[in-house]
Amino acid sequence: MKRTLGVCYYPEHWPEAQWAEDAARMADLGLTWVRIGEFAWKRMESVEGTYDWGWLDRAIETLGAAGLKVVLGTPTATPPAWVVAKHPGMLPVDAEGRVRGYGSRRHYCFSHAGYLEECRRIVTAMAKRYGRNGHVAAWQTDNEYSCHDTVLSYSDAARDAFRDWLRAQFPGAGNDGDIAALNAAWGNVFWSMDYDDFDQIGLPNLTVTEVNPAHAHAFRRFASDQVVAFNRAQVDILRAHSDAPIAHNYMGRITDFDHFKVGADLDIASWDSYPLGFLEDRSGAGDAHQRAYARQGDPDFQAFHHDLYRAVGREGRWWVMEQQPGPVNWAPYNPAPLPGMVRLWTWEAFAHGAEAVCYFRWRQAPFAQEQMHAGLLRPDSAEAEAFGEARQVMAELEGSPDVEVAQAPVAILFDYDADAAWAVQPHGAGLSYFGLVFDWYRACRKLGLSVDIVPVTCRDFDGYDLVLAPGLMHMTDDLKTALEEAQGQVIVGPRSGARDVHFCIPTPLPPAWPGSDLAVSRVQSMRPDMPLDVAGGGQVIGYLEQLEGGGDVVMATDDGAPVAVRCGAGTIYVGGWGDDTAHMRLIRDLAPSLTTVEMPEGVRRRATGTEQFWFNYAAHDVEIQGEIVPPAGVKRTSL
Repeated sequence: MKRTLGVCYYPEHWPEAQWAEDAARMADLGLTWVRIGEFAWKRMESVEGTYDWGWLDRAIETLGAAGLKVVLGTPTATPPAWVVAKHPGMLPVDAEGRVRGYGSRRHYCFSHAGYLEECRRIVTAMAKRYGRNGHVAAWQTDNEYSCHDTVLSYSDAARDAFRDWLRAQFPGAGNDGDIAALNAAWGNVFWSMDYDDFDQIGLPNLTVTEVNPAHAHAFRRFASDQVVAFNRAQVDILRAHSDAPIAHNYMGRITDFDHFKVGADLDIASWDSYPLGFLEDRSGAGDAHQRAYARQGDPDFQAFHHDLYRAVGREGRWWVMEQQPGPVNWAPYNPAPLPGMVRLWTWEAFAHGAEAVCYFRWRQAPFAQEQMHAGLLRPDSAEAEAFGEARQVMAELEGSPDVEVAQAPVAILFDYDADAAWAVQPHGAGLSYFGLVFDWYRACRKLGLSVDIVPVTCRDFDGYDLVLAPGLMHMTDDLKTALEEAQGQVIVGPRSGARDVHFCIPTPLPPAWPGSDLAVSRVQSMRPDMPLDVAGGGQVIGYLEQLEGGGDVVMATDDGAPVAVRCGAGTIYVGGWGDDTAHMRLIRDLAPSLTTVEMPEGVRRRATGTEQFWFNYAAHDVEIQGEIVPPAGVKRTSL
């Protein structure tokens, strides 16, 4: 697949006389893609049923005439005021019962049937008009599902839809559902919580103390399914009128809906990569790490999401739909990238198999909420710093081989439902499923390993030297069997198999591994300032399970408590959350078929089917294979 560049553009923000000049400059830069339309509902339909397509027709024609391909977004992330006035119940409600009002974006509840019909109507109108337009080469549904914490809505519409969803989960006679089965599955005998009817079930908020974790987890599953259904409604319409591929732009560390299930209805997975903003507001890094990488971004955060969305995309197709080009406006601190980082981030995406990298945005807006967000151009249309780096990448792409992604030696399973389970019951402050998986991923990368992230539905692990399955709170028997039969080394835990599908502790005790008597008899979460030293190096941090039975102990604390033991024929169970040193030791010691090279601080390596890349995230020169690579430097060699 050919590597291409693109940009996000908002023709409605600029005088129409400027469009042709902008398009010519985009084409001269070598861009292929221009994403438009995702926030323009009011300009398309100023009042209900009154459409103005003329400006959008001319914008698409202007871009297409310059040789550019349009990604057209459905505008459902920003419903106009008249839609809200018509459907006041569509506004989302937060966990404290407060309505989240009109005046920004994403002001809708996924469960509101009236709003869904409005979306179907505007998407149908767009699809009929542009579905066969030769310049519209791809579609984007909505924009950044769950951005601003908008998946979990506690509205009346969500409550009613949740009850119907539960009836389907616990079917009974007729359409009423089996309330006794729900009570038994959730353990509602505890605290006298048994329900007589599904209409007695409320949403898991505003309770005196914590709600039943089974209730909270079911609500998260329901909310995820609502996103899937909302997206599918748009996809079905677009497919009926267009053959162009369809994408959605996901976000970094957004885990409150199942991206794999949404992706199953799409052609392309894309995500919005903001390395500096994400370092500050969601990476979980400490102060020292944030200072060291303030202008570069975390060395592994972007790569993790590249690998994740390669798995989400159909047949591995994925893009970066929004690439940070300069300072952003929304993080706690918003520094400028180190010179060369925009180029590095772009090449890193290509090294992980991206078909396209699109910069956000073409020109910095002089007004409204994102006026402090940099673009490729300044507000006065002069070139911003990233423009030159994009031009450099474009020149380097000339004669560069097409994307060829080879299977990595390591697979890490990722499960959005497990993340929901950890969110409901983290058991300790700061503990999260995403954090655990990311720690294992970082350990692999520090050893110079390329990684494939695979969904929990995967059952074929052929070709992997190492398969990691950390923190999978619920594991089906067929998944355990598939892992046990894998040819490579398998490492599972902690908290893998710790709950059944309805959030009860199963018996026999977890992990209930095939052919093993290993049992987790007790768990503890620990203060972050009280780690346990591991014999031979490394520490257990945050979480430790007491393990009984099983086979040989392959890692233990200094006082002899098992941390990792053999279970089954070819599996290692890890009962503790280790630091990087402990994780790297397990990978090196237990998967000897892997070729590992400990990377210099800030340096990462990625192999494709034809090339090998080194990326220097450090703020100083680094020697790699006898060559000095500067800060923000990229080294490429052929395989």
